[in-house]
Amino acid sequence: MMNAAAPDTLTVLRRMLIALILIGLAGMILDLVLLKHYESGFQILPLALLGIGLLATLWLALGSGAARVHLFRSLMGLTVAVGLTGFLLHYQGSAEFQTETYPDLAGWKLFLKVVTSKSPPALAPGAMVQLGLLGLLATLRHPSLPPPDSKS
Repeated sequence: MMNAAAPDTLTVLRRMLIALILIGLAGMILDLVLLKHYESGFQILPLALLGIGLLATLWLALGSGAARVHLFRSLMGLTVAVGLTGFLLHYQGSAEFQTETYPDLAGWKLFLKVVTSKSPPALAPGAMVQLGLLGLLATLRHPSLPPPDSKS
């Protein structure tokens, strides 16, 4: 027999996803600050977006409403886009360095050298992509939004 006051599984999973997103955002902000990832506009962008995303996630966690969900979804979509852009920028920077250091490096060997390089870490922005996708998943069929089959 189920307790009428107990939240359903989807609500519990949504809360757990939001908690994971909050932890991830806070950890990434700390990581970028400790790495001094704020020396240029391109470096400040992910830090600023993560900070705004943290606030929006807290706002969503503390209340309901379509506006909160839409803002959160927009920021999570932007987080995915910035993460993918970060991957390209990190990859490009590392590839340039590697080809200057090893002029004969090309193709698959260059790719492997770039993605295993420590500076800049080409795959690190993938964490932003992951958090953004988790955020979008957390709002799937959110109760504050009309059902997908409704015409409103």
